[in-house]
Amino acid sequence: MKLRLHAATWIRLLLLFTVLMAVAAPAYGQSCSLCYTQAASAGARMVQALRSGILVLIFPPMAICIGITVMSYRKRNHFRQDEGDRDSDLGW
Repeated sequence: MKLRLHAATWIRLLLLFTVLMAVAAPAYGQSCSLCYTQAASAGARMVQALRSGILVLIFPPMAICIGITVMSYRKRNHFRQDEGDRDSDLGW
């Protein structure tokens, strides 16, 4: 059975995602004081490098987790046995 979502459902999911991202905005205020002072005293190139480093540390693990989830979902019925196919290897 294939799951097909209508346009209204996609819009609702996008809206939910946007709201969840907006709610997470206060989490940006929770930063380490040492990191804050180092970033504030650094130049523009260092700040850009810090932002790039954050992206490098966020996206690969997220992509790996999403990939594992997608592969697990696609292979969820791969090893399922039918009801009539329950013969044991021992011949019982």
